[in-house]
Amino acid sequence: MKIYTKTGDDGTTGLFGGSRVRKDDLRVEAYGTVDELDAVVGVAAASQPPKSITAQLVTIQGDLFVIGAELACTPGKEDKLRVSPIGTVEIERLEGWIDESEAELPALKSFVLPGGTPASAALHHGRTVCRRAERCVLRLSAESPVRGNILMYLNRLSDLLFSFARLANHTAGVNDIPWPPQSP
Repeated sequence: MKIYTKTGDDGTTGLFGGSRVRKDDLRVEAYGTVDELDAVVGVAAASQPPKSITAQLVTIQGDLFVIGAELACTPGKEDKLRVSPIGTVEIERLEGWIDESEAELPALKSFVLPGGTPASAALHHGRTVCRRAERCVLRLSAESPVRGNILMYLNRLSDLLFSFARLANHTAGVNDIPWPPQSP
């Protein structure tokens, strides 16, 4: 089977459910950014984070694939998908992971800059891409229905990636990099 189909040569792409849209459509931007986030989470998982979070990152990648599939669906044709949509169970799972990781960390006393260990930097990168994905999905929701659980999941995920970034530094014995506000 060939990887190329040539059907997108005219600047359009197919959605699940059969319709075609321009590749610069907000729906394509939204699921493309979620796909980018999935790849960045993969980079973070490959950057030797604490073993305690590696399996969680792989689970998150699966969740993001499900979100991307739902966003890549023609509205009203979600029954064509053969996966269960992201729901409160997955959101509560993220909240539990946030609580567990935060319990291991010292209290924040300042804003922190991305960096420290390579794993922490990769997780901070994931956090920023997650926030962009959230903004893209929010823009899409202004013109087309998007389930609220998708936005809630992305919002929690960015918090979790921040906590995991701090945990990666803490576990490695590396201090977070505090942001010193500049005096005027």
